[in-house]
Amino acid sequence: MTQREIFFVANEVNELGGVGRWQHQMARLLSERGHRVRIIGISPPEVPMDLGAHPPYETLTLYDRRPPGRRKPRLGLGRFDPAVRRQEASRRAVAERLSRAFRAARPGAVIIVTQVWAMEWVALADTAGHLVIGMSHESFGATRHSSRFARVRRYYQDVDRLLVLTQEDADRWAVEGLTHVSFLPNPLPLTPDAPSPRTEKAVASIGRLDHAKGVDLLLDTWAEAAPRQPGWLLRIYGTGEHEAALRRQCTDLGLDDSVEWAGRTDDVVGALRRSSVFVQSSRGEGFPLVLLEAMACGVPCVAFDCSPGVREIVRNGEDGLLARHGNVSELADHLGRLMADENLRDTMGERARQNVRRFAPEVITRRWEELFAFLER
Repeated sequence: MTQREIFFVANEVNELGGVGRWQHQMARLLSERGHRVRIIGISPPEVPMDLGAHPPYETLTLYDRRPPGRRKPRLGLGRFDPAVRRQEASRRAVAERLSRAFRAARPGAVIIVTQVWAMEWVALADTAGHLVIGMSHESFGATRHSSRFARVRRYYQDVDRLLVLTQEDADRWAVEGLTHVSFLPNPLPLTPDAPSPRTEKAVASIGRLDHAKGVDLLLDTWAEAAPRQPGWLLRIYGTGEHEAALRRQCTDLGLDDSVEWAGRTDDVVGALRRSSVFVQSSRGEGFPLVLLEAMACGVPCVAFDCSPGVREIVRNGEDGLLARHGNVSELADHLGRLMADENLRDTMGERARQNVRRFAPEVITRRWEELFAFLER
């Protein structure tokens, strides 16, 4: 195995969230394989994640605070606008710090740009002699309807490889002309020693309390499902800007007796082992780690089929149940089916625990190393 120098260049070194968790897991896995790994963030995080006392990799943040977005030139001045020229000069000065780090690395280093905003600085840096892999951690559909679509097409068109999370998304990017695209799923974040006993009448939801995670849709779902299965509890883990509005919705729906607001948890395994079913009601996802975690704990999942990543993880009817995107009644029916049938919960939970091993860390890490070797040819 060739030992390499690997740079992760991200929006932030330690932003709390799915991309941040993935980034640090992969940095640790590759470090354990003997690679020298560094994580470089463009700006400090709004909500930091604890990296532990001695992470096995180096970190660097380029700005003291988040830099402003690119200025548009004033009418008639174009690229000669002094304010635009000053901003570009500042960006190039910061990009030079990246260049110095890349130049100090041995030839053949790998630069993995985990988010397209960070690629704006990598594009200004000297990457000569190194592989550059650009990544998108969201579905093609989510990117297509955002400003990131144009930036992916612009900044990733000349990288050595564009990497997404599923074959379906890779195919859609190829149709857009980015034919240097491949896919690699996220690795399993945890491997608990024992599964959930699935004896507690509890359904778990874990995620931010914001629009994207669709907890408002989950409450509507629970209003249909809970009366059919008395005695069950919906335990909602997470915090966020919509919490007050969601609590009011819960009260208005008459659900206060069957919903528990559990707040943020650092013990995901413990939360899942106290549950018999996991539910995800997101409006959009990339490759959700929490579904992998629930399945690793032997907890069958019910979710909206909102992205290729969700249906890549959950095999509908085999190890979990998927409802059509946004169809609250169908999600409620699936929940009710699992809540009512202990044998079905156990069967799907055990299948989930076995099936999710295809995303085992050692499997995904080996695929990364195979990609490095392929691109080096």
